[in-house]
Amino acid sequence: MGRELTKIVYKPTTESNDSYIAIVNPAEYRKWKEGGTSIPLTEVVDSFQVFWSDQGAQGLLGTPSNQQLDNVFGSHKDVDVITHILQKGKEETGKAIRTGETAPNLTKGSFAVDTKGKSTTGIP
Repeated sequence: MGRELTKIVYKPTTESNDSYIAIVNPAEYRKWKEGGTSIPLTEVVDSFQVFWSDQGAQGLLGTPSNQQLDNVFGSHKDVDVITHILQKGKEETGKAIRTGETAPNLTKGSFAVDTKGKSTTGIP
């Protein structure tokens, strides 16, 4: 079984649709948030990748540009941005976010990739 992950969502303003998201280990994040500054960020975050969405935290996630990060956080350095998100963002737990697991329904569907414009009916 994989480990559970939680996302931390930061919105620059309450009216903004923009969301900046970091994926963290929930147990380590709670310790860090309560003042465990001796915990390295590498144990708190799943990766130093910041995700961005203009559709809210549930929308399609992309990667923000350096200019977006500079405008919102005053820096585009990953450590500075992640620290800001962890300090001021809101935790959204998700039991569905896990690592190390495969898709549960691998036996359903043909997994065929249509590269010639046909539907899956012509594939044996």
